[in-house]
Amino acid sequence: MLVPVADENRDEAVERFAPLYEGYLQSLAPDRIALLSRYSFVDLAHKVVGVGSVGTRAWVLLLESGNGDWLLLQLKQANSSVLETFLGESRFANSGKRVVVGQRVLQASGDPFLGWFEAGDEVAHDYYVRQLKDLKGSIDATLLRKEALTDYARVCGAVLARAHARAGDASTISGYLGDTDEFDEAVATFATAYADITQADHAALVASITR
Repeated sequence: MLVPVADENRDEAVERFAPLYEGYLQSLAPDRIALLSRYSFVDLAHKVVGVGSVGTRAWVLLLESGNGDWLLLQLKQANSSVLETFLGESRFANSGKRVVVGQRVLQASGDPFLGWFEAGDEVAHDYYVRQLKDLKGSIDATLLRKEALTDYARVCGAVLARAHARAGDASTISGYLGDTDEFDEAVATFATAYADITQADHAALVASITR
C-alpha cells in the first residue's frame, strides 16, 4: 500500500530528500549514475512494508525519462543484523551497505540500481535502495502434485546452493553435507516441525481474536 506525501508537505519532503539522493548516487558505479541522470523526479510516497520489515521506514521514488519511461526505486531502512548479537559488530558502518554487498555476493545477476545512503538529523538511519517491481511470479505449492512439488523443491535447492557456493566456501559446505541423507532428513524434520508451530500460532491468534 502506497501513501502519497501530502500536498502541504511535498515541497519540504522533496527539499530534504535531494541530498539523500545524492548520497545514494555516490554508492553507485559511474555507468549507473550516467543511466539515472536520464531520469527526472516525479513523485515520492510512503510504502507499507511486509511482515519482516514492520516498524521500519520505506519510501517509493518515481522517476521518468525524457522518453516517458518510468522507473520505481524503493528506499528501505536497514537495521543492524540479528547476527551481530552473536558474532559482533559488522565491518560495514552502514547497514544498508551491508545488505547491498550481501545481495551482490549472493546473486549471480543482481539489481543494477542497488545502493545505500544515510538519513536523519538527530538520529541517523541507514537505507538501501533497489528497484521496485510488481512483476514477481510465484507458485502456489498447495496446488502441486507430488512430482511437481519435488521438481519445485529441487529448483529452490539449486538456487539456494548456488548462492551459498558463490558467497561461502563451496568445498567446506559440500564436505559438511557429506554423501548421506542425514542433513536432508534433518532439514525436512525441522521444516515440518516449524509448520506445526506456525499452524498452532495461527490458531492461537484466531482464537484470541474471536474471544
